[in-house]
Amino acid sequence: MAELLSLAAALSHVLERTTPLDAEEVRLADAAGRIAAEDARAGVDLPPFPSSAMDGFAVRSGDTPGRLPVVARIAAGVPAEKKLEAGEAMAIATGGVVPDGADAVIPIESVVANDNGVEIPQSVSQGDNVRPRGGDLRAGDLVVSCGTQLGPAQIGALAAAGLDRIRCARRPRVAVLTTGTELRTPGEPLGPGQVYEANGVLLATALATAGALVERLPAVADDEASHRAALERGLDADVLVTSGGVSVGPHDLVRRVLAELGVEEVFWGVAVKPGKPLAFGVRGSTLVFGLPGNPVSTLVSAEVFVRPAVLALQGATDPGPLFLEGRLGRAVRQNEHRDEFVRARRQTSDDGIVLEPITGQESHMIARAATADALVLVPRGTGELAAAERARYLELG
Repeated sequence: MAELLSLAAALSHVLERTTPLDAEEVRLADAAGRIAAEDARAGVDLPPFPSSAMDGFAVRSGDTPGRLPVVARIAAGVPAEKKLEAGEAMAIATGGVVPDGADAVIPIESVVANDNGVEIPQSVSQGDNVRPRGGDLRAGDLVVSCGTQLGPAQIGALAAAGLDRIRCARRPRVAVLTTGTELRTPGEPLGPGQVYEANGVLLATALATAGALVERLPAVADDEASHRAALERGLDADVLVTSGGVSVGPHDLVRRVLAELGVEEVFWGVAVKPGKPLAFGVRGSTLVFGLPGNPVSTLVSAEVFVRPAVLALQGATDPGPLFLEGRLGRAVRQNEHRDEFVRARRQTSDDGIVLEPITGQESHMIARAATADALVLVPRGTGELAAAERARYLELG
């Protein structure tokens, strides 16, 4: 086997061959999780008029302190019919239009009010409790930049700025194929030597959360005809992800059949544990990932390599992997030859996030991995990362 690629080099090879997909117009109501394909700018000033920041009374600051007659009551969405004159006050609701002539709002709890007037015991300053027109942004200002993933805050801002649609990169079509004669569908009885197929649904779940439209192809047995038919079908997608069959055993057919189908293998083997026998190639614009069959290897490879590719296809500014920082709850020994991803649970302390490695780190232990919510990166080396030492991690789930 050739020298293993480093994590950074392998990821660079993947992202260099990933070109954002064509854009399409998306209704804002359907845009959650999508990635903006162009800058989105406000259609109106926000707020579009000077508004009250609270329930109270609109006044002229120069008329305070003092007793003022209440000449109108302003509800949200119903502007006053006349200008506020000197020596007058108008009751106003939060979000109501501050009337012409007024330059401040005094909170209702700061005054003594009756049906016909209001007693203001202290002076107020010009602009108090008034949200000026365009104080958030002006028409034409940037609301969301190209490459931004749209979450609740971004979608709320776009709606408030008057947009009902936004152009987003098309969601990538991802075909997922698991291989192995030993695989059985969950719910079926197991025969000797058989295991339940878990990697397909694992991959579908992981990549759907990255915005992919996932098609799960039926698992295939270890024979060339089945591999060829399934792989050929999967190569019609934007991304083909396989699990199993990429090592060097006599039943590991995926890489050879992919080569016969015209896939250019970019690399095979990464200095990462778990997940060393990862293969990556391209055919035309289709990205092809051959992941190891051990479930935790599949999980790690999907999060570290496939998820960033799926996000990059959608034009994400920073497709990741996005590492966060915490402290180790106990010491972890380094691997001399490979960077290692250790499954851990996050705990919150006064000093931030504490990462507690779980027991059972072998690559087949997917049930143990279900108790983890973080992948801690332990760089290769000959020593250990000490307890309480800072460490980078990826969120799981």
